[in-house]
Amino acid sequence: MTTSVNIGELKNRLSGFLERVENGDEILVCKRNVPFATITCLPQRKNRSQPGWAASTLRILHPIEGPSMPPLLTRAIPDFPIGNRPLREHQRAALEANHLAGPAGHDSPWTLDFHPHAWLDPQDVADLLKSEIHTLISADGTPLAWRGASPDPASTFTAARSFLIVHPWDLLRANEQHVGSLVFSDINGDVHPSAVIEGVIRLGAGSRILPGVFIEGNVIIGENCKIGPNCYLRGSTSIGDRCHIGQSVEIKNCLILSKTNVGHLSYVGDSVLGEQVNFGAGTTVSNLRHDGKTHRSMVNGTLIDTGRRKFGTIVGDHVHTGINTSIYPGRKLWPHTSTLPAEVVRHDVTGTQGPG
Repeated sequence: MTTSVNIGELKNRLSGFLERVENGDEILVCKRNVPFATITCLPQRKNRSQPGWAASTLRILHPIEGPSMPPLLTRAIPDFPIGNRPLREHQRAALEANHLAGPAGHDSPWTLDFHPHAWLDPQDVADLLKSEIHTLISADGTPLAWRGASPDPASTFTAARSFLIVHPWDLLRANEQHVGSLVFSDINGDVHPSAVIEGVIRLGAGSRILPGVFIEGNVIIGENCKIGPNCYLRGSTSIGDRCHIGQSVEIKNCLILSKTNVGHLSYVGDSVLGEQVNFGAGTTVSNLRHDGKTHRSMVNGTLIDTGRRKFGTIVGDHVHTGINTSIYPGRKLWPHTSTLPAEVVRHDVTGTQGPG
C-alpha cells in the first residue's frame, strides 16, 4: 500500500511511518502535496534476525520530483501502466518467466527481490540466475534485483536491458522494449477491411479500427477505442482504454493512457500522454533537434540530458491543448493545465508553479 505524506507530518510522526514501512507499506513523501521521494523497505528484511536492520535497509530512493514526472503526480511508479499493464505486473512477469514467485510468494525454493521502480528484462533475470553473481545492477550501479535479503555491492553484474525508471523518458524506453517484443497479434475488436496492418497488434474488446488506418510496427490498443478514420500509427505505441485517435493523426512511439483523445490533424511522436488528455485539432509535437544532438529536459531548474535523439513531450492527466498548439521537444505539461489556440510551448507548463 502506498501512502502520501507531507514533510511536516512525516517529521512529527516519523516512528509511526517507519513502522508502516516495516510492515510493507511504501511512503510517498511530498512537498506541498507534490511527491519528491519514496521511503521503502527491502521486502525480505521484514523477518529481521539482527538489531538495527531497519536503519540499514530503509532508504530514500531517487527523488520523484514534481518537475520531472508530471504524469506521475497522480500515481506511483509501480502503478504506472506500460502497454496497459502496471509496472508491478511486468516485474512479476519477468520473475514468472524464470519460474520464480518473487517477493509476493514463497512457492519456489528461493525468491528474487527487486527495486520497486526497476524495469526487469526476463533475459537479464535469467542471466543472474544462471550465474554465481548476487546482484543485478543498472549501468549507473543502482541495484535492480538481488538474491536474498539485500543487494551485495561486492557481487554484481550490469544488466543489458533492465534499468531503473527515474525520469518520464524512462517510461518510453520500457514501453519500447515491451511493445517491440510482441511476436503475435491478438485482435478482439473490429478491423475495417480497408485498414492496413504491417506489424503485430493487440486490440482490445469493443475497439474499432476504421477505414484508411495504416498501422506500421507493433502497437497495443486497449478496449473501447476508436482509431481513425485515415490515421497513421507507428511502433512502438501503446494506447489505453476508451481513447480516440482520429482523422489525419500520426502517432509514433508513444505511451498514451486511457480516455485520451488526439482527434484531428495532429502529430505526436516519442511522447507520454496521461489520462483524459485532449489535444485540440492541429496540435503538433516536435521531437527532433536541428543539430541532431540528444534532447535535454528541465528537472528542478537543471537541464538533464535524456540520451534520446528523438523525444517529444510529457503530458500529465486532464491536460487540454488549444487548436494548432505547437510543443517544443522535451517540454512537459502538468496535470490540469491547458494551452491557448496557436500557442507555442517553449517552456514547461506547470500551472501555478511558473515555467520549468
